[in-house]
Amino acid sequence: MFEALRHRVREFVGDRRGNVAILAAAALPVLAGSIGFGAEVASWHSGKRALQNAADSAAIAAATNASSNGYDDEARAVAARYGFQDGTGGVTVVSSNTAPCPGGGECYRVTVSRPQRLFFAQVVGFVGDTILDGSPAMILSATALAKQANAPHEYCILALASSGASNGIRSNGAPNADLTGCSVMSNTNSDCNGHDLKADFGAAHGTNSGCGRKRMSDVPTVADPYESLKANIPTDPCGSYHRAPVTKKDSPLPSTNNLHGIEVRSVINMCGDVELTGPVLIRSSGNGTVLIVRNGSLNLKGYTLQTLEGSALTIIFTGTDNARDHRPVGDGMFDIGAPKAGPWRGVALYQDPRMTGGVNISEAGNKPAWQITGLVYLPHASVTFSGVVNKASNGASCFGLVVDNLRINGTGEILAHGECARAGLILPASLMPSRGELVS
Repeated sequence: MFEALRHRVREFVGDRRGNVAILAAAALPVLAGSIGFGAEVASWHSGKRALQNAADSAAIAAATNASSNGYDDEARAVAARYGFQDGTGGVTVVSSNTAPCPGGGECYRVTVSRPQRLFFAQVVGFVGDTILDGSPAMILSATALAKQANAPHEYCILALASSGASNGIRSNGAPNADLTGCSVMSNTNSDCNGHDLKADFGAAHGTNSGCGRKRMSDVPTVADPYESLKANIPTDPCGSYHRAPVTKKDSPLPSTNNLHGIEVRSVINMCGDVELTGPVLIRSSGNGTVLIVRNGSLNLKGYTLQTLEGSALTIIFTGTDNARDHRPVGDGMFDIGAPKAGPWRGVALYQDPRMTGGVNISEAGNKPAWQITGLVYLPHASVTFSGVVNKASNGASCFGLVVDNLRINGTGEILAHGECARAGLILPASLMPSRGELVS
């Protein structure tokens, strides 16, 4: 019996069955904790990605919109759209506009943080760095840096205000004005009383009061990009200058100062006032036709001055007598497209910047009507814009206007935009704050 018992004990001691089960039971808590901890770490990474997305977007928004709203308000608003409401559930959104940029200068920095409760991590002894609702938690955070980039901004209307006009651009109500697709710039102040002109963007070196759907004040002045073109005006060949009759007793203009029919000349020099005696069609090649009116006005007399398909025209008003008119007058229509190449590329009508008298236009776009592709350059003119500008019948959808100061009454509408590259016109532009961009 003793031998039988000893044999049983020896068999039991030597039996290895069940060892794995015992070891598995002993290791199970550690294994479960490790798996749970791994899942929790993955959850931290997912949470960090969400925080980083929120911080990136918040920093870009702060840099982009800081000029119109507080950068910190912008940052908090964007973070909230990602589900991180500052002050709720332990979330914090901290922003700065004086953070050092990696390449120098100052950046916008946004840090978004929130606590995340710990579960399986506690099994392996990790207790986090904060308490959330009485339980251990870990602070997750993400930081982003952004700066406000500058980009060229084009203006279809530029008021140089070199005369010192306090309001380079102004309107009196103008409820029907429509400058959709157009941006406007004044080198002094802008004042649009009651209506924003429907301009996409309005800028002013001084104060912008109501001009443009989006508005900006205190921007740098824009230099006159076209003044140097005066060097392209040929030497004056005129010995005398004819004036148009004012009374019935005055002599009519000589035939040399009349235009009608089809014009094929590349340069048309006119000495004094010019009148159309019938419709005029411009047929040109190369860099188009240049019509130079010296010490005089251009009266369409109710007729149309038109460029044919494939043709172009630049009208230049120049001279030395500031007592004369140097401008278009009377009824009729300009239906002209500017040349796409050459010294007068993109310019449809040009007043010599050396002239300061007889240059004002009181019914721009109305008398005469304007169907113009290209630039109208009136650097010393006080202009009242009360009509509609459409593209030339044989031209692209592009129009630019440079004046000393502009008053918009009545309609004040530009019908087509977006094809200035095709038309050969480089519009006035300046570097303006643009979208924010991430730097880190």
